[in-house]
Amino acid sequence: MLNIYDYFIRKEGINMSKVSWKPGNMLYPLPAVLVTCTDGQGNDNVLTIAWTGTICSDPPMLYISVRPSRHSYGMIKQTGEFVVNLTTRELVQAVDYCGVRSGKDEDKFKTAGLTKAPAKLVGAPLISECPVNIECRVTEVMPLGSHDMFIAKVVNVDVSEAYLDASGKFDLERAGLLAYSHGTYFDLGEKLGTFGYSVRKK
Repeated sequence: MLNIYDYFIRKEGINMSKVSWKPGNMLYPLPAVLVTCTDGQGNDNVLTIAWTGTICSDPPMLYISVRPSRHSYGMIKQTGEFVVNLTTRELVQAVDYCGVRSGKDEDKFKTAGLTKAPAKLVGAPLISECPVNIECRVTEVMPLGSHDMFIAKVVNVDVSEAYLDASGKFDLERAGLLAYSHGTYFDLGEKLGTFGYSVRKK
């Protein structure tokens, strides 16, 4: 039986030899999300984040890592709330724009063509064009170096009905969610299997 190394060498003709690089962030792909926040006094902002992920399922928790120099940093630290808005291929230009412009200088919702909507349980707004909005409350802030990590509890999830299948399950393929890899945006493509398929009885 071929091991994975032999498979790639023989079938795909891929060179599996390795070279050593200096330590760096090469954990790709990552989600490219829009994070919304507010200062609680009528001023809202949106920024693009790829340093985010799930950290616990019960209770549901996630994290975002933000540079202290970002305009949104103070808002999130002050209110302890934010919303993670998942993004699609149709939003890729807005996603990139919100990552390179500062909310100190402009209303990025307006210039990026994003529609604010009220969240159910937090003060930060949702983005209507995003298929999934994850409302979060910060439980801990961890200074790590270039970024601070905001660890947060998920308090509510809003899902667009347009992306639910007949059984009420979120249809990932129809949503065309974005991923980020080493400076490039991709949309998620072909389904290869479902969790546990490798050991499931046929």
